[in-house]
Amino acid sequence: MSEVNRNFELLPWQLEVAASPARFDVIGAGRRTGKTEYAAIKLITKRLESTVGEVFYVAPTQGQARDIMWDKLLDLAGPLVKAVNKNNMEIEIFNGTKIKLKGSDRPDTMRGVKLYFVVLDEYADMKEDVWSVILRPALSDLQGEAMFIGTPMGRNHFYELYMKAQEDTTGVYKAWHYTTYDNPFVPKEEIEAAKAELPSWAFRQEYLASFEARGSQMFKEEWLRFTDEPPPDARCYIAIDMAGFENIGQRKKNKRLDDTAIAVVYVSAGNWHVANIIKGRWDINETAVKIFEAVKRYRPVAVGIEKGIARNAVMGPLMDLQKRSGKFFHVQELAHGNQKKTDRVMWALQGKFENGWVTLQKDDWNNEFLDQLFQFPDPLTHDDMVDALAYIDQMAEEVYGLDDEDYIEEEYILDVISGY
Repeated sequence: MSEVNRNFELLPWQLEVAASPARFDVIGAGRRTGKTEYAAIKLITKRLESTVGEVFYVAPTQGQARDIMWDKLLDLAGPLVKAVNKNNMEIEIFNGTKIKLKGSDRPDTMRGVKLYFVVLDEYADMKEDVWSVILRPALSDLQGEAMFIGTPMGRNHFYELYMKAQEDTTGVYKAWHYTTYDNPFVPKEEIEAAKAELPSWAFRQEYLASFEARGSQMFKEEWLRFTDEPPPDARCYIAIDMAGFENIGQRKKNKRLDDTAIAVVYVSAGNWHVANIIKGRWDINETAVKIFEAVKRYRPVAVGIEKGIARNAVMGPLMDLQKRSGKFFHVQELAHGNQKKTDRVMWALQGKFENGWVTLQKDDWNNEFLDQLFQFPDPLTHDDMVDALAYIDQMAEEVYGLDDEDYIEEEYILDVISGY
């Protein structure tokens, strides 16, 4: 994108976005971040940049467009303004071009135009097809640009667009995330006061621009327990929830492939200490290496992998790793038991968390796991880490009778058919 006019003073995060070469910027931003002012600056500078095509600001309703943007544009544009038409929500600047304010609730007023630039503010509150059916095609003639900006409202089409932008490798889309803390003009003590007063999910959504929804309430924050070390008499178990592999012909209907998740849990007298949940989107060989490394590091008494085509695919390279290293372990096949995932996960985990029988090792994996846990069973949220942890319930009573030192350190003959 072209450089923003130097006459405008921008915050550090605004300068970062302004330097973006992406055609479509998708910005999740907390309250009082400065997103409205930045949107106004972009509208003015893009209108000054070219006299061809239309420049639109689109809010969920025309009334919101007026309340949010009208005065802000007039204040920032100042002497650049030639004329205004408040009835039509149009601001004409000195070069004869106009900035037009629109409401997504009146889509017909945006049809049949050639767009040069558009801001979609609070896109989460709009219907998805305002972009896909009306505005995106209107940008084609001039190869126009767009900026989506707003505070997240859970997992919806704004979240899906943000994830699309985050995963884009073409440079067309770019995702940005900023919180109220990124605006140096908002006192930190005010943010902390809001944090103390608001429900935790509301603070994360409104101030931290978190895309989490309010949550299913199946798991609650007050149930969480953290400890640094497992009990000294605990036994380690590893359960793996396998993702599909594109290179074995297994494609997901979902827009994004699942991750493979490896849950490492120490169990003692019915209590679980979750030491780690390793996750990633790996190919077959990388997955085998991750499993092997986890077993070598944690020395579990049992390893289980969800049954299915992905398990069958990874067993070959996993067996090769064991034979090359001379360190062997049996892999238990984990089953769904003909249960729906929601029922299986809730049966395995809800009571344990509620009764304080689960503790978590504080580490980098916590945030993503807790996001999945609190959103479960949201169809727009991955649940691989939660699913892997739930599989521990099938294994926790299983003891293979192997001395820890013999489990993977001794070299012994392996029957490649049976796995023993």
